[in-house]
Amino acid sequence: MSEPVEVRTTPVNQRAIGTASVRADGVEKVTGRARYAVEHAPPDALHAWLVLSRVARGRITSIDPAAALAHPGVVSVIDHTNAPRLAQTDNKELAILQDAWVGYRGQVVAVVLAETSEAAREGAALVHVDYEVAEHEAELREDNATYRPEQVNPAMPTDTAEGDVDAALSAADVRVAETYRTAYESNNPLEPHALVARWADPAEKSAEGSAEGDADPVVLTLHDSTQGVHGVVSTLAPMLGLTPEQVRVVAPYVGGGFGSKGEAHSHEMAAALAARTVPGRAVRLAVTRQQMFGMTGYRTATISHLTLGAEADGALTALEHRVAEQTSRIREFAEQTASPSRMMYAAPARRTSHRLAQLDVTVPSWMRAPGEMPGMYAQEVAMDELAVATGMDPIDVRRRNDTATDPETGLPFNERRLMECFDRGAERFGWTERAAAPRATRDGDWWVGLGVASATYPAMRSPGNRARVRALEGGRYAVAIGAVDIGTGARTVLAQIAADALGVAVESVELEIADTLLPSASVAGGSSGTSSWGSAIVAAAQLFRADHGDAPPPGVETTAAAADAPGAKTHAMHSFGAVFCEARVHRLTGEIRVPRMLGVYSVGRVINPTTARSQLLGGLVMGLSAALFEESWRDPRFGHFVTQDLATYHVATNADVRELEVEWLEEDDTLLTPMGSRGIGEIGIVGTAAAVANATFHATGRRVRQIPMTPDLFLD
Repeated sequence: MSEPVEVRTTPVNQRAIGTASVRADGVEKVTGRARYAVEHAPPDALHAWLVLSRVARGRITSIDPAAALAHPGVVSVIDHTNAPRLAQTDNKELAILQDAWVGYRGQVVAVVLAETSEAAREGAALVHVDYEVAEHEAELREDNATYRPEQVNPAMPTDTAEGDVDAALSAADVRVAETYRTAYESNNPLEPHALVARWADPAEKSAEGSAEGDADPVVLTLHDSTQGVHGVVSTLAPMLGLTPEQVRVVAPYVGGGFGSKGEAHSHEMAAALAARTVPGRAVRLAVTRQQMFGMTGYRTATISHLTLGAEADGALTALEHRVAEQTSRIREFAEQTASPSRMMYAAPARRTSHRLAQLDVTVPSWMRAPGEMPGMYAQEVAMDELAVATGMDPIDVRRRNDTATDPETGLPFNERRLMECFDRGAERFGWTERAAAPRATRDGDWWVGLGVASATYPAMRSPGNRARVRALEGGRYAVAIGAVDIGTGARTVLAQIAADALGVAVESVELEIADTLLPSASVAGGSSGTSSWGSAIVAAAQLFRADHGDAPPPGVETTAAAADAPGAKTHAMHSFGAVFCEARVHRLTGEIRVPRMLGVYSVGRVINPTTARSQLLGGLVMGLSAALFEESWRDPRFGHFVTQDLATYHVATNADVRELEVEWLEEDDTLLTPMGSRGIGEIGIVGTAAAVANATFHATGRRVRQIPMTPDLFLD
């Protein structure tokens, strides 16, 4: 293998890109031949079951596994008294079973290994744990959200300020000053978090090799349901006292993640530690749906105090967005909720801030469009209120504040076609037929209204991506990168990108992904996956042709990494969109129905219209679900979510999703990628809940400033 080099990629000739290709893994998935994480467990694998803390904060005074060990089929119980010791314990979310301290309810305090899943589950119920309980705090309130983090996700400033906001607000012709709230939301991918872990028996010689050869054989192998195999290695290996080459992570099929599988959680460490106690034997662990609500990430609730100052014609003169939300005391995660307010509209004076309540709870994490989803909900409802206050059409007030340059950085946008999205959507949605006044249209017992909102999401490429191209017999090519397809269609679009970069048919490309033995790849998240991985594949393909020509002998190969995006330092890189919604609210019951929604987006070149449409529709559905249903309830007395299944945590179902449509503008953004594309996984959910909320106001004349919007909020 040649040494990886940085090459500046040039735009690719597009033949496969832009073609509506069927999913490469479609047949395997619909026929059941696609094997997910736990399906890689061998017949003799041990089954693991987690014992979780039942107190929010305190210390284990005794743990008695005797009854569990006496249960038929139970092999062992691993707890803090006998678990393998970790080499690093700075990450308190993952440093489990190391001492008696309990930092939140739902923390792993023991792992039961058994010959069957049933025996493991029953054994876990028989482990007796006594605690010394300490005082805890598990409720987000405005008065306890006082902690100022050093930065917010991923590495943004916590606070920003430009201009004299107070003076501008005092001089404004029109002011909107309101508080907007979003609920706790829980990631619920179809495939729960799960993995199979196997620690090599010291007596056996690893036959798997390593990413850099056989000098450092693989010690720990994980078949994991994760959004990033290399991220799991970089997190777990040093904690376990291993080199990265000694850990192999494979994720051939993943049944969704929505961000929750974007980083390692405590169940992965639990399986690794358990496997270390039984070297040579695999350990199978599937997190239950109930356990997922307490240990695998969630979106924090947010409280946004948003103040707009404007001239009489709707031009913003000042904007302030103050956010209160929560983090965990054991490990910090600060959602960047106010970040879109820094760049979305032009206002001479702007101020944003984030303050956190440090609670004795499990760690919040990424959930589809972290920051942008709750932040744009607040901002876009406030913009609708500004339109009402100034007597303007909601689209016109956004047009009045459109800007060609990023207000935060002063850089020109790569492509800001926001108003084109609104104009196209207004035409398709029949916006001109909308009544100017709220509560003006009734159909029987239903009030009917139309609402809009803007959508945006950063256009990003992540570092650390490499790809390999190898010539095969018969004019075929093996293209390898450690990227993970979490159900978004990465297998399909990466093959299309590789085919165009090599100048061959898609059928001539054999794609290898989702294994840490392959060249490194960043996480499938932040709408950065295809942009990052595809750019690396193009770089490798172009360097391969330069190295080996158009008729290479079988066996030759090239590995390369792409240079930085051409526009990374010269432009503000974002995607934009407009979401339109019709809402109907029953005048007697407050019941809400959404018969139609439309999203129009500016997202660069669309690589595969089939998979892109699915992604954008999925975002709309998820935003609709957040607007009307999704809410996890935490009991502050005990520190846990009481909503622990899909019977109590409601999501949109087929009956709630009516006529949804998406489309995109034709464009080609080579400032970000040589394919001309930008990410699309997140933007579909952004602004969607605000569009629903604005439509319900137009229908009823009642402004609800929290999501989910339940029927009781619309009753007199």
